[in-house]
Amino acid sequence: MKRSLGTILLALICFALGAAVQRYYDTHRGAGASVAQQTPPSAAAAVDFSSEPLWAYGFTTVRKPGETAAPQSPPTRDLRPNEDKNEQTRPRTVAGSTATYSVVDVRDGSNVIDWFPSDHPLPMPDVIRRGPSGMGKLMRGCGSCHLPNGQGRPENAPPAALPLAYFIRQIHDFRAGLRRSADPRKPNTNTMIDLAKGMTDDEVEEAATYFAGIAYRPWTRVVEADLVPTTRIVGNLFLPTSEAPTEPIGGRIIEVPENEEQTELYRNPRVGFVAYVPRGSLDKGKDLVTTGGMRVVGNTIIQGKTTPCVTCHGLDLMGVADVPPIAGRSPSYIVRQLWDIQQGTRNGLAVQLMKMAIVNLTPEHLVSVAAYVSSRPAVRATTATEARRVEPANGAVSLLKSPSGVPRGRAVPARRPAIAE
Repeated sequence: MKRSLGTILLALICFALGAAVQRYYDTHRGAGASVAQQTPPSAAAAVDFSSEPLWAYGFTTVRKPGETAAPQSPPTRDLRPNEDKNEQTRPRTVAGSTATYSVVDVRDGSNVIDWFPSDHPLPMPDVIRRGPSGMGKLMRGCGSCHLPNGQGRPENAPPAALPLAYFIRQIHDFRAGLRRSADPRKPNTNTMIDLAKGMTDDEVEEAATYFAGIAYRPWTRVVEADLVPTTRIVGNLFLPTSEAPTEPIGGRIIEVPENEEQTELYRNPRVGFVAYVPRGSLDKGKDLVTTGGMRVVGNTIIQGKTTPCVTCHGLDLMGVADVPPIAGRSPSYIVRQLWDIQQGTRNGLAVQLMKMAIVNLTPEHLVSVAAYVSSRPAVRATTATEARRVEPANGAVSLLKSPSGVPRGRAVPARRPAIAE
């Protein structure tokens, strides 16, 4: 009986928190605090690089003073002199697609390839295929990095199924200097800022409408492990250099392609990633995400570390109104954004609520939250019962071998829908 009353009390507290947060947001939004009126902080944020989750940014060494990213090279169709010409130009296909492209085509970010046009309800508009019209040789299509189906990759963002208003707000935040990377060595954030500034308002709305209409697919397979494959980093993305897991995970999340060739050479938008997370992180993450770490001991409430994520993002973590869905998204991306917010380099109206929620979270907490959120099915609950149902995390993992040679395991039941090939 006491346990039941405690659970009810905890639920009421979470509901009250949610109502308070919504009231705060509605009040400030209604006060006329438009995106365009916001200005970046007057002083540059003091980033604590000693606590940086380097793996989330695709680095292994701490930033040196003054170290910044070199600009990314613009898209090109030029052949690479260190590679065989015939291999770069011969037609290629992927399973399930009727399209044919060469490696040169795949690399051309100003004319994005589309292996599976049926995966997005709307045809790719020019801003998705080619990029902002006014940027000349520097333009690159949104689909080149985020993929035509908006699934994204660990080194960038997954824009599929984001609410229209949220997407537009992010572009304006990039434009206004309100959103940048806490690690200035990360080059694609600077590229994103330039592209946001180069987009017309019509192009922003086109892109937002296009990605909002795409359902986000299961994309990241989360595996609890003590050991991970050895890796190398290419373009801030971890790529496996071994099949056997021999390297201690060490409190990191290591996210690698299920099939490197399909991901890197072909940019196949139907081949996802496996994320190795520390053993026990799913249970810890579930506690933080669903209760904030709050406890009811007898008649006493023990305050948790954070506001439960479900308070704003919904019981299924699929978003509410213009609060974005987070279930099933890349854990590397999630940790990167949380740390950017903690360090003061990601700002904006709605972010102020996030700052209050995560101020007390440690790097270990961020890992646990991201691991659990990424493990959840990216499927909106259709009934209250389904929304409340949260499967217990299973710490037991059996390491198997996937068809691509990457070690695989099961900490969370697979929920990949069948994809016609």
